[in-house]
Amino acid sequence: MRETLFLLADLWMIFAGYFYGWTFIRRYGNYLLGLEWMVVATSGTNFLLWSLLGAESDSVLYDVAYFFDAFSRSVGITLILVLGLMKVTHRYKPSRGVDIAVFGVAIMAALFLRPFHGADLHTDRGAFWVSVFYVVVNLLTAVFLCSFVKRLWDAGARWPAVWTALVTAAGTTIAITYDFFPLPFDDANRTIFYTAALATWGTQGFVYFRAYRALHDRNAASDANPARATSALA
Repeated sequence: MRETLFLLADLWMIFAGYFYGWTFIRRYGNYLLGLEWMVVATSGTNFLLWSLLGAESDSVLYDVAYFFDAFSRSVGITLILVLGLMKVTHRYKPSRGVDIAVFGVAIMAALFLRPFHGADLHTDRGAFWVSVFYVVVNLLTAVFLCSFVKRLWDAGARWPAVWTALVTAAGTTIAITYDFFPLPFDDANRTIFYTAALATWGTQGFVYFRAYRALHDRNAASDANPARATSALA
């Protein structure tokens, strides 16, 4: 039963990542969010293959999994997420050069941080501070997402605001639990934790897309009829 739930959670994250990632690019031209969603989906695909092929720690898929993990935890679902959402919160339109540079930074960060995965936080100070870094950047991103929730609420998108707040809280809980608070009732492969994490990350992809769409539509309506939008805010 645990394995089935794990596979379903991973499949959900893969679907959400590829489907909504492609939609971000095709419908909104948002390559930052679109490509990051696809990175998450590719990470889930790699994780699924690794699990189905025996989950061996000496597999190349194991190393690739931690690369993708470091990619998204350090820069992807932090800086890239914020910059991507700023398109609807601050009308920010990054150039292709910015898109490329940010993903380049994410790749370099992943290559640098990946070797710290799996080390004992009690004996390896480097691994400890890397884990602290992951939590700190997640919390800073959560601060921005709180302002994102407020913008949704003020725009009248109440349910997207509520779901964004809930899934952000869940994501932050996963980030804090990830390295520092392993579940005492979990198995050696942390199946319960990873099931919850994959389900949460997939739901984040879905909810953040819906929230983005709500603000995009609000902005489009304001641009189409600025006089009406001004009177509504008065």
